[in-house]
Amino acid sequence: MKRRHTQWGVILLTLVLPIVVVASFAVQAATSQTTVSLASPLAQTNGGQTYLPVVARNFCPVANDVPFLSEWSQSGHNDKTAEAFRHWDAEGSIPTSCAKCHSTPGYRDFLGADGSAPNVVNKAHPTGTTVECTACHNNVTLTKTSVTFPSGITIANLGDESRCMECHQGRASKKQVDDAITSKALPNVDTVTTTLSFINIHYFAAAATQYGTQVKGGYEYDGQSYDHKFFHVEGYNTCYQCHDQHSLELKISECTACHPGVTTADDFANARMAGSLGDYDGDGNFTEGVGQEIAGLQEKLYTAIKAYGNEISHKAIAYDSHTHPYFFIDTNGNGQVDPDEAKSANRYNAFTARLLKAAYNYQVSQKDPGKFAHNGKYIIQILHDSIVDVNKAISAKVDMSKAWRIDPGHFAGSEEAFRHWDEEGEVPAGCARCHSSEGLHVYHKDRANVSEEVSNGFKCTTCHASLGGDWPRYAFDNATFPSGAVATFGKGADPNLCLQCHQGRSSGKSVVQAIAGKELDTVTTTLRFINIHYFAAGATLFGSDVNGLYEYAGKTYKGRFMHVGPFDTCTECHNTHKLEVRVGDPGLNCSSCHPVATSVEKLVDIRMGGPDYDGDGNTTEGIAGEIRTMADRLLTAMQAYADAREGVDPIVYNPNSYPYFFNDKGTGYATWTPRLLRTAYIYQYVQKDPGGFAHNGKYIIQVLYDALMDLSVDVSGMTRP
Repeated sequence: MKRRHTQWGVILLTLVLPIVVVASFAVQAATSQTTVSLASPLAQTNGGQTYLPVVARNFCPVANDVPFLSEWSQSGHNDKTAEAFRHWDAEGSIPTSCAKCHSTPGYRDFLGADGSAPNVVNKAHPTGTTVECTACHNNVTLTKTSVTFPSGITIANLGDESRCMECHQGRASKKQVDDAITSKALPNVDTVTTTLSFINIHYFAAAATQYGTQVKGGYEYDGQSYDHKFFHVEGYNTCYQCHDQHSLELKISECTACHPGVTTADDFANARMAGSLGDYDGDGNFTEGVGQEIAGLQEKLYTAIKAYGNEISHKAIAYDSHTHPYFFIDTNGNGQVDPDEAKSANRYNAFTARLLKAAYNYQVSQKDPGKFAHNGKYIIQILHDSIVDVNKAISAKVDMSKAWRIDPGHFAGSEEAFRHWDEEGEVPAGCARCHSSEGLHVYHKDRANVSEEVSNGFKCTTCHASLGGDWPRYAFDNATFPSGAVATFGKGADPNLCLQCHQGRSSGKSVVQAIAGKELDTVTTTLRFINIHYFAAGATLFGSDVNGLYEYAGKTYKGRFMHVGPFDTCTECHNTHKLEVRVGDPGLNCSSCHPVATSVEKLVDIRMGGPDYDGDGNTTEGIAGEIRTMADRLLTAMQAYADAREGVDPIVYNPNSYPYFFNDKGTGYATWTPRLLRTAYIYQYVQKDPGGFAHNGKYIIQVLYDALMDLSVDVSGMTRP
């Protein structure tokens, strides 16, 4: 009996204890509410009234238990005095078009975290909140993985950065600008109308900048290509990886390994890396920070905009970055917005389609203060294109003759070499080694090619094994070429890294195998054009040693071209990052041996004696000229060969369109004979190595000479090296 009473006592205690604990917690919470109600650092004042923000009322019973409270309370997200939160004080509520990013309940409403329909702000919300804990920390944001931008484009597979991107995406895009222009049905892009109003990207659209052409936050001009999302280095590719998500401050101490000159946030505008070596604003300064390059372009665009206002709109225009709607009529023509001009009634009202696009891009570049770090090259491109477009209409043109729009090939993220796979969303294994930022070092590690995500050009880590210090490169002892031949500059030598990509994707052996056993002058429907691919400089340099070109049986060909001492590898002749030939580098000047080579453009004039290879009687032209003449004659001979044979279509060459050879109706060429195929391979090879004259000019001349003979061209006036 005693045992039974004991058992019931345990059961009763088990049932009662949670009630006591809950009651105790409730009392503590009630006490805490009193403690934090108006004296807490969470308390805020608005319109003379003190209130508790949502976080204190509904989330944290004890103010001192709020994690990261100090960091958040001093951040811009909690700046109670900021216009971003006080703009609607007089109205007493924030409209649905603004509440999402200017109040905590508005953001929760948009998410659906308050039980309402998601992806829309369902009602106006009261003023008095900032961006508080429960805006970003709730049951919806825990699983949020996508964001839709003003362009209507959705970026998926995101992490916690999606919380930031909802508001740091801007409120307009190329789409809104195009829609506004289309709706007016203007006769042309320079028709002045009072019905077009300025379109504003809004503030701090960092995500739109970072994702570049993927979300089209800037106005992108038809016919131009633009940079993709800017990929920094691993671990620093999202908002919260570079910024403290509560204080919003940059993690400067973590940046100095790669940016040793950066000690304050302002220093980042001066940063410049080896992947950004162009003179983008054309002022002759290649060492100023990317921030300064952008500032130079902003100045040029503003000059062009003002000239356009005077010449085309016939109404002077000026800009004030602090006053909506930013562009005003410059009533006194002094080139700036004076206090009496910065009024809504004086807003600029003589826009044309051309001017609206340029003004929009100017504002995009102004309203992201971290643009140079988020995706500086995208901003450079939209500014550059805006200036060029406005220049088409004005007589006082802004000089853009020395301004770079894109970077050298390895870092030209806007170009086809990296943008080709955007629709597929993945670079296939056969292309990833040389057309993605990750493929080369994956190949170095595993000696395997695997598919990779599309990228925005190469990154530092594409070639560098670690960052900072002496920036060590991935070491390759040699390179295996498409022919199966192995070549090297020496064990672990840096230029071996270049050879992994600059070797082409086929070889003379590929052609031999394709035409083996077939009648040379009989059309074979199974034959397809074999393409060397682009910039196979390594294959040219090593010549017959790696059999890059088709080589005729019974003939001998030159092997590796050995230049002079310090000029016989890729990195000795080319700047590793700019890729330009180091014509004027101190101590590495080509002109000491080649007086004519005073610039990159003059390299084609280099000649170190020798006979008249192409038979045109000119023995002073550069080797490039000799090759060009022989290649031109080869294409003519190919066309004559095709015209003379029954069942062989006329053949046309287009260097810019795959598969390069077409019939006279524009269809990909299909009536190949083995003889025509091998000469076409040779012709394409010569076209796709623009530096072939320097890499191994005599090897190329030998093969061209033999190809001309193959097509029965009279070569009696020519000389084979």
